Amino acid sequence: MITKLLIANRGEIACRVIKTAKRMGIRTVAVYSDADQTALHVRLADEAVYLGESPAKLSYLNAAKIITIALKVGADAIHPGYGFLSENARFAGLCAQNNIVFVGPPIGAIEAMGSKSAAKHIMQQANVPLVPGYHGDEQSAEILQAEADKMGYPVLLKAAAGGGGKGMRQVWQASEFTDALDAAKREAMSSFNDELMLVEKYLTQPRHVEIQVFCDSHGNGVYLFERDCSVQRRHQKVIEEAPAPGLDGSLRQQMGEAALTAAKAINYVGAGTVEFLLDVDGSFYFMEMNTRLQVEHPVTEMITGQDLVEWQLRVANGEPLPLTQQQLSIKGHAFEARIYAEDPNNEFLPSTGRIQLLQMPEESEYLRIDTGIVEGDDVSVYYDPMLAKLIVWDENRDKALSRMTRALSEFHVEGLSTNLEFLYNLVSCDAFKQADIDTGFIEKHQQHLFVDIQPELSRVVPMAALVLMLKQDELAPSQQSDPFSPWQQNSGWRANELHQQTIDININGQNHQVKVKRIEQGRTTQFEVLYQQHSFICTASFDGQQLLSTINGHKTRITVANNHQGFSLFSPQGVVRVNEIRADLGLNDESNQVANFAAPMNGTVVAILVDANEMVAAGQSLIVIEAMKMEHAIKASEAGKVTEFYYAVGQLVDGGAELLAFSPQTPAKKEAN
Repeated sequence: MITKLLIANRGEIACRVIKTAKRMGIRTVAVYSDADQTALHVRLADEAVYLGESPAKLSYLNAAKIITIALKVGADAIHPGYGFLSENARFAGLCAQNNIVFVGPPIGAIEAMGSKSAAKHIMQQANVPLVPGYHGDEQSAEILQAEADKMGYPVLLKAAAGGGGKGMRQVWQASEFTDALDAAKREAMSSFNDELMLVEKYLTQPRHVEIQVFCDSHGNGVYLFERDCSVQRRHQKVIEEAPAPGLDGSLRQQMGEAALTAAKAINYVGAGTVEFLLDVDGSFYFMEMNTRLQVEHPVTEMITGQDLVEWQLRVANGEPLPLTQQQLSIKGHAFEARIYAEDPNNEFLPSTGRIQLLQMPEESEYLRIDTGIVEGDDVSVYYDPMLAKLIVWDENRDKALSRMTRALSEFHVEGLSTNLEFLYNLVSCDAFKQADIDTGFIEKHQQHLFVDIQPELSRVVPMAALVLMLKQDELAPSQQSDPFSPWQQNSGWRANELHQQTIDININGQNHQVKVKRIEQGRTTQFEVLYQQHSFICTASFDGQQLLSTINGHKTRITVANNHQGFSLFSPQGVVRVNEIRADLGLNDESNQVANFAAPMNGTVVAILVDANEMVAAGQSLIVIEAMKMEHAIKASEAGKVTEFYYAVGQLVDGGAELLAFSPQTPAKKEAN
């Protein structure tokens, strides 16, 4: 049996592996970079060893250093987690050379699936259905575009060595092909040091359904059913669920058996995921196989009652699979929401900063949180911006979705931007509730998801006003010195006037004016909120982060979360953002405005796409910044030319730093008549 396990990873997956290993009586060793010296996974492990500088290539991707550490501490096995070295055949080979168990598949299986083009050929020979496409070795731009033209647009460009949406671009028409190919190759080289590309027909309404498979070294194999991962942004999953809604038993069996066929074709051992595109007519096509544990594995664990990390460790130890296919069954429904440090309203750009507040819902048999962060941690530019995974389970989809909605309203992070409100809006969306999903879901429902919800103002406006009044009372000065002094009151008192205040508030981008009167009745304070032609008699109080309100006799409990601009109300229709409009003191002059060509985040310059003093068109990409595994192109807002670039390729830049000097094109003067 494995006695000491080194986890060659960080963050929530390292913490998750450590928990199972400890339960099994296995000692654990963490590794860490400069950025992770005080990280949660370091504190949870029995031992922790310094690995290297913060950039992943100098730490978590340093295979030789990890092997050296494993030998030094006497680890007899290494769990690679996912990402980093998890699908690196060379690293698995180094483990074997040093008699260290690699908790993953055989080297040959990793190599077979490591190239998407090679994987397609293997699957074709095994009669696993494939999407029409070009997977050849001829890689000139002319050949690739000719193949795309032949199959018809839209097409999908994919890095052959890719994963996680990296090196992938949709191309909707021939004129976009060259730019998309250049960007995909550049990202593929940055992420995988390999620019080999595939071209596939792009299905316009597919679902992304993947099958969890498990095989042992004794010839046994099972599938632990499916997960629907259709809701994605930038080809990366946002929310997953198991089982896939609307999938009947016959189709489930067909897909499960096809996934096992794929695994057996490469003599697979361990945990793997076979990903399919499921079309509207029920046909499905092999997309890729991930030779590792998936980020979304918890939803499978919730519906099967199995610990997949324990299965991994037992199979790696040479044991047979714990259960047969006939012994596996689905119980209930589960969702997983990925909580990221990012700004959904700004193209999901990653966010960095310190976690000043972290409040999470209470875990139970229905709710689980996988995370690698604690309050006070810094989220750096060096790694993936995922903060946590929120997983819920219940006996059916509707009940599980209700739990997810409530849990998201109770999950609060302050200090940086997150996608929490976006996720809440997503699971509140009628289309999602009805399981009307495909991989284009986010684009189809932008109006609801990106805080453009039009709330029921007759309910929301009074609530917003009540929150402001209660917060005002909390900030009132102490009355100990003179409780009867009008200067100590914060109630809108005026001599010979009603106790009335006028409040200007902004709700989801719309300005509203309300008047609020205080009505003192003994120890009870009532408020009359006047909005447009309506009057609302209200009482309100805070219970932690819950607003308890009675509005014209209607009692309501709703979550309130503070943010750097104001606060948010988690209504049943979606998140409502509120902030008080204060008097403009003339401080917002032009000198405080961010330049048009500022870096949107901390990152590294990975490409400069035009020459200095070259004329460019409006919308043309000028310079590309990469941070947290994501590229962002800075584009010309109008025609003109870049007179100077302030940074070179490879240099680090701070978020907000001006990247270049730009001279707009001077309009041609009209000749005099």
